[in-house]
Amino acid sequence: MTLNPVDPTRHLSPRPGEQRLGEVMLQWQGQPLAAWLAEVQQLGGRFVLLGVPESIGPRANCGRGGAERGWSAFLDQWLNWQSNPAFDGRCMALLGSLAVEDLMQQADALDPSQHGQLEQLRALTEQLDQRLTPVIQAVVAAGLEPVVIGGGHNNALPILAGASAALSQPLAAVNLDPHADFRRPEGRHSGNGFRYACQQGHLNHYQVLGLHEQKNNAEAMSAMAEAGVKWYSLQRMWLWQQPNLADVLASVLAQLPSQPLGVEVDLDAISEIPSSAVSRLGISPDQACYLVHRLAQQPGACYLHLAEGAPDDQPGSARRVGQMLAELVLSYCQGRLSRKTS
Repeated sequence: MTLNPVDPTRHLSPRPGEQRLGEVMLQWQGQPLAAWLAEVQQLGGRFVLLGVPESIGPRANCGRGGAERGWSAFLDQWLNWQSNPAFDGRCMALLGSLAVEDLMQQADALDPSQHGQLEQLRALTEQLDQRLTPVIQAVVAAGLEPVVIGGGHNNALPILAGASAALSQPLAAVNLDPHADFRRPEGRHSGNGFRYACQQGHLNHYQVLGLHEQKNNAEAMSAMAEAGVKWYSLQRMWLWQQPNLADVLASVLAQLPSQPLGVEVDLDAISEIPSSAVSRLGISPDQACYLVHRLAQQPGACYLHLAEGAPDDQPGSARRVGQMLAELVLSYCQGRLSRKTS
């Protein structure tokens, strides 16, 4: 397993008399992973933070880079938030990031507009799958919940594969995303992770919230119908209010099977947040946090995956992405923890 530990001091701005999350979270420092995860569990930890700082998958989908910067932007915000009675940082452990530097270096030299080089990008995405799957499997097998910050949405496949292997059963997933990521299995990229997960038996119940009707091709939508994928249109939900958000959420929750649930968010779904395919029309940040919180309250919820946050060079971009990611992580964790006290 190839992982890089995080040095919190590179992100922290400590203040006397205060405890920041980055000062109290248990941190992986290179010891054997299984032993460290067992220690986290024994000390009362519940969530394990993992970054996947790559944009290979989006570029293999003929998209743009930038998603590799989401992890650092998140750490700058999250590690400086307060650890207090509202959220005690000791319930979370900081594993670090998947080591992808070698793959990124190879990908940077490739031009996706050239067919042969596009195929190489897709082969690199498959190598990324192979690195991430066993890490997720180890975390879930230890009885802990991965909180994964991408990176591209291609990482949904290895997350689902790892969790499914650990739990010895397929998962359900709800994805807040204008794209269903159900394109043809033409080689691995950020646009077909859920299609591969269904075909490989890791995913057997899939719902998409906020799907954009004109950003999913006819072949993908036909395959979704054949696979029994349920989707809720962005246009109908937020433009026409037919049905409204409350009704949609009630329908989503009512249809969830009694099995482990993956909570997936592509930052493309949130209006004006810098991402791999930034949306001018999308849901609001507070709506996204509410949906994540409610999904996290479901008994089977077992991981959170936040994909495609891609800060650009504009002033304040990294801060906006980092804050949005941090708010979504907090919404998930507080939703999960509320089940213990409700």
